[in-house]
Amino acid sequence: MALFNRKRTADTAVTAPATAAVLDADPGLAALTGDYTIDPAHSSIGFTVRHAMVTNVRGAFGVYEGSLHLDGSEPARSTASLDVTIVSIDTGIADRDGHLRSADFFDAETFPLMTFRSTAAERVGGDSYRITGDLTLRDVTKPLTIDLEFHGSATDVYGAERVGFEGSAEILRSDWGLTWNAALETGGVMVSDKVKLTFDISAVKAAPEA
Repeated sequence: MALFNRKRTADTAVTAPATAAVLDADPGLAALTGDYTIDPAHSSIGFTVRHAMVTNVRGAFGVYEGSLHLDGSEPARSTASLDVTIVSIDTGIADRDGHLRSADFFDAETFPLMTFRSTAAERVGGDSYRITGDLTLRDVTKPLTIDLEFHGSATDVYGAERVGFEGSAEILRSDWGLTWNAALETGGVMVSDKVKLTFDISAVKAAPEA
């Protein structure tokens, strides 16, 4: 994932006008190279969908695991992998969550996982990045592009090196076979086809092998 052309430190301010050549010369860049594991305790994967044409319903997935390989010298060669357990969906309403797990929507019993595997990455500018990959849901695989904002790197109080980023993407759920809906008497439908996915990720670098 091409997130790491710049590294923030408490003593160094990096401004947006800095050139790519300057960023590539940052000695901290190479130090970010390595394998990372997403930390679910400090991350969130959520979604927002329009309900009854008038409001938004928000939810999240509570169980997932993912890994990153970051290449500080050639960021475009970095990769990301994510597996989300569908039954862990939570919108705060038990009946609604049950309906979402059913065959009308995710069919969690038949298709227990939603997966993402990256295929390409690019820097858009400043701390903005874009990653493209394959999203598989209900046994349907289609490309997904996620816009990202890099939040930097830090060593936590336990000595673990962390990186963080926030991202979002919009999909049409019907592209993955989630087509259930109900017509409203006033016009329109109960559930929007458009869904916004959100990612707030903290990942921990693996310790070097002995």
